[in-house]
Amino acid sequence: MSDPLWLVIVSGPPCTGKTMLGQRIAQEFQLPFVNKDGVKELLFDRLGWKDDDWSKRLSLASHDILCYFVAAQLAAGRSLVVESTFKAEADTARFLALEKQFDFEPIQIQCRTEGQVLLERFKARIGQRHPGHVDHEIYERLKPVLLQGKYAPLGIGGQVIEVDTTDFQAIDYAGLLRTIRSAFTNA
Repeated sequence: MSDPLWLVIVSGPPCTGKTMLGQRIAQEFQLPFVNKDGVKELLFDRLGWKDDDWSKRLSLASHDILCYFVAAQLAAGRSLVVESTFKAEADTARFLALEKQFDFEPIQIQCRTEGQVLLERFKARIGQRHPGHVDHEIYERLKPVLLQGKYAPLGIGGQVIEVDTTDFQAIDYAGLLRTIRSAFTNA
């Protein structure tokens, strides 16, 4: 009997520290790490950027490519860490299909942050990341999402770990990594 296949899914609203957390988990467990914004920025660099509508189109394409990478790793029998702003209503069916096809064990890391803190973080990053994200154009549209501070987990089963990222210094990284390691060893 072989070891179970794991998919660590790191999700949450923008500015909750998903990428940083996903990279840390991947490094700790020596797993591949893929994230939507990494793919999206490659597309911006290759295809250019314009406005919010173009950014949305490339976001959808990035999501499709991200899921392609996830499927390719799982098909090769490799566990991995994937990060994006996954939403239960939009992404559950896709992950259920992947789960049926590849029989992986999901661990969901749900990042949440106090809404006002997210608003401030988003304002602070305007102009600080790739211009294709058009953060200056989408701030008003994203305000309600940011104020909620969290997303619901995907309806795919598996362990769900909520991480409060309001204060990055207060995160119990060692405890989170122990929880994940325990899940890996007790499967």
